[in-house]
Amino acid sequence: MIVVNLILFLLSLFVLVKCAGYSIKYSSKIAKFLKLPEFIVSFFIIALIAVLPEATIAIISAIKGEPGLGLGTLLGSNVTDLTLVFGIVSLFSYNGIKVESKILRNNLYYLGLLVLPLILGFDGKFSRIDGLILILAGIFFFFKIFKDSKRFSKKFNHTKKEPVFKNFLLLLLSLGILLLGAFFTVKFAVNFAQDINLPVIIIGITILAIGTCLPELIFSIRAVKNNRDGLALGDILGTVVTDATIILGLVAVISPFSYNPYNIYVTGVAMFLAGIFVTIFMKSEKSLNKWEGVLLIIFYVLFVFAEFLVSNVFCLK
Repeated sequence: MIVVNLILFLLSLFVLVKCAGYSIKYSSKIAKFLKLPEFIVSFFIIALIAVLPEATIAIISAIKGEPGLGLGTLLGSNVTDLTLVFGIVSLFSYNGIKVESKILRNNLYYLGLLVLPLILGFDGKFSRIDGLILILAGIFFFFKIFKDSKRFSKKFNHTKKEPVFKNFLLLLLSLGILLLGAFFTVKFAVNFAQDINLPVIIIGITILAIGTCLPELIFSIRAVKNNRDGLALGDILGTVVTDATIILGLVAVISPFSYNPYNIYVTGVAMFLAGIFVTIFMKSEKSLNKWEGVLLIIFYVLFVFAEFLVSNVFCLK
């Protein structure tokens, strides 16, 4: 079964990579037709669909009475997005990920939303009230981004009329297959990890977190290689914000839960620190260069080590 799971994992990853290419193609055409800023397109369209793998895991976990697994998946994938994904994408870019000054205006809001789950969950539990606060905070932020969308200058050139309905259907189809590819990639990656007896905690914060982040990773790599840095930024940041607020809030509303507070002390603090580092790096020359990307990858490695250490010391599940 080890070989079978490895082969199926690689096949699923191949499908995911191909669909990411089609996703950027059709989202670009829609943005061109609508004359929308590429950051807004990716923040609202791509990110909300890319978040589905971890959202599905989190919501199903809550329904099954194991919402703590959803908490770990959501916050763990956010740390992965802000460190490993941003780091790898920066390495694939030509001269770093360029950041529009208008995007930087919202950095305090980003950090505020990242610290909110840490504040609400510091006592080791999430109530339905906490969940509603997170959902409303996420909705408010998305509304603000939409309201400020005219500030983003980089739009697609409107050169010819595109069959927008057809492109929209093809975008949904490609993203749907991308999501399916991500689901099976995670499934077979976890199976493979279990076949080789990798500890559960390490599976969660590495295999599962990386697996659920594959849609935004592959999409963002394709975006920067096609000189669409705004698409990459919107995709990753939109996914992180959605996970930390709306999806986590839904989990708490569906099934209020308690957990070992060390879970959020380590993962939540790591998520907030990663957000600070990304913000600082983006402000430097208004770009995220390759060396800063390497530092983010190192941060992720240290995070995994810290999780493994804390799980052994405090016997976290």
